[in-house]
Amino acid sequence: MEDFAAFISKLENPEHRARMEEVFGWIAERFPQLETKVAWNQPMFTDHGTFIIGFSAAKQHMAVAPEKVTIAHFAEDIVKSSYDHTKELVRIKWTQPVDYTLLEKLIEFNIWDKAECTTFWRK
Repeated sequence: MEDFAAFISKLENPEHRARMEEVFGWIAERFPQLETKVAWNQPMFTDHGTFIIGFSAAKQHMAVAPEKVTIAHFAEDIVKSSYDHTKELVRIKWTQPVDYTLLEKLIEFNIWDKAECTTFWRK
């Protein structure tokens, strides 16, 4: 999680920092095989050199980016969680609880779907 320390320290709101640390810690504990890195100013988790999920922070929300294939696959679940989303990211307002069941599904799907992937992004 050292990779993410600089990113987290730049978040002005202490509650936002704590939320990001909580989410990153949960992912690291639940998926210890994933590697961490920061690219394009975003903390992300990778598996065998391929992108699994990335994060960013905005004033009103945490953005979760699992790639558009994954968002399309879980669009109904995302809506059920009351999260706003685009084709590229899911927005979790700082005032909303994190749906860890949904987050787990997004990550597990990408690990499974990209098991044979040899590129960082899906082609």
